[in-house]
Amino acid sequence: MFRGATKLNLDDKGRMVMPTRHREWLREHSAGRVVVTVDRDQCLLVYPISEWERIEKQLMALPTLHPQARRLQRLMVGHATDLQLDGHGRLLLPPELREFAGLTRQAMLIGQGSRFELWDEARWLERRDFWLKSEELTGELPAELESLSL
Repeated sequence: MFRGATKLNLDDKGRMVMPTRHREWLREHSAGRVVVTVDRDQCLLVYPISEWERIEKQLMALPTLHPQARRLQRLMVGHATDLQLDGHGRLLLPPELREFAGLTRQAMLIGQGSRFELWDEARWLERRDFWLKSEELTGELPAELESLSL
């Protein structure tokens, strides 16, 4: 279970060091293999390989004649990139994915249970502050969230 927010630095080659607490889990449970893809919020999603394979099967089972399903398949599967932690616990992020997410030197790795989100730090802080101030949080909850107690 991945949780927490960690500030990271990307080096000049676009490598990020996976935090130690997550690195060991990834090495033990997925042989250090992850899949990185795009998210509609302009961040990157980082999945352990076993979790990605489950998600990919669900995506590819969607009806390809449905325009929204096809768009989701094109974005998520089309941009999915297999990466391997190197001996120093780093991931080399391809330029296309870094560009999509607007990643600069400073980034934020956000644990989301079975996956991570990787954000440019400035974009993350902007979005986080927007979400915290958003009226949506004080509005009516969807039925799925009505029984949630925090």
